[in-house]
Amino acid sequence: MIEVNSETDFCAKNDDFLAYVRELAVVVEKSNPANIEAVAALPMNGSTAEDVRTQLVGKIGENITPRRFVRLAAQGKLASYVHGSKIGVIVDVVGGDDTLGKDIAMHIAAAKPKALDASGVDAELIETERRVAIERAKENGKTGDMLEKIAEGTVNKFLKEVTLLSQVFIKADDGKQTVEQLLKSKSATINGFTLFVVGEGIEKKVVDYAAEVAAAAKV
Repeated sequence: MIEVNSETDFCAKNDDFLAYVRELAVVVEKSNPANIEAVAALPMNGSTAEDVRTQLVGKIGENITPRRFVRLAAQGKLASYVHGSKIGVIVDVVGGDDTLGKDIAMHIAAAKPKALDASGVDAELIETERRVAIERAKENGKTGDMLEKIAEGTVNKFLKEVTLLSQVFIKADDGKQTVEQLLKSKSATINGFTLFVVGEGIEKKVVDYAAEVAAAAKV
């Protein structure tokens, strides 16, 4: 799975752009580059991936940038789901069937878990939740041991919300069955997953158009 950024949705829907992204994904799968920087030098259409990208930029008139990729070797069977070309999921399911894999992939796209279980959650995120909980508790007049109990409860709630196995399955009939319970009922496990949200983590420039107009009027 590869994320390729463009400047506008118009470019992202362009047939030439889509063909380039699909072919680039095949090239990455076959060549297994060490990182995204190494993708530029990969052979593609009798040239290099960078040359093909440059030609496409000139044709479409927008900057196009391969940003990241993941290349997985499955322990079980890989299932995938793409939502509107902006959310992509690959999940490695051991056991179960194709329907289970697809359902889990769709769940990940919708619920956006940060990790499979608590052991995979960034310690900094956990500490932030703990610190904020303690600060709020203090503001509400709590002191002593109560602060730690409140912090612990907040962290546990947070981990249930952001870890895949603890999340309530989006298609659960009773609205209570967790992903972990679903997997057990199908004699299946998840080895791992990758979730890409296009543009996630990229700082977007905030443009104050009113200020720009006002400044231009003074020139």
